[in-house]
Amino acid sequence: MATKFSSAEKRHKQDERRRVQNKQVKSSVRTASKRVVAAAHSKDKELAESTLRDMIKQIDTAARKGIIKKNAAARKKSRMQRLVNILSA
Repeated sequence: MATKFSSAEKRHKQDERRRVQNKQVKSSVRTASKRVVAAAHSKDKELAESTLRDMIKQIDTAARKGIIKKNAAARKKSRMQRLVNILSA
């Protein structure tokens, strides 16, 4: 006979699965941000711009899924864009 789950047990399993997935997305956003900063500090403009594009894509995806808030995503993108724009000046 199959075991019966209460709705609370099911909710707990779903929450745990989502928590792990969200943690992976947040971690990849942080890693991408570190790559942009490293590229900017190495004064490599092309590498910084390409890593910035990758980071923006990851941040937009996370914001669309609701993993990070819309304003937080905009703030992170703005700060990184400013950092890369300094290389152009």
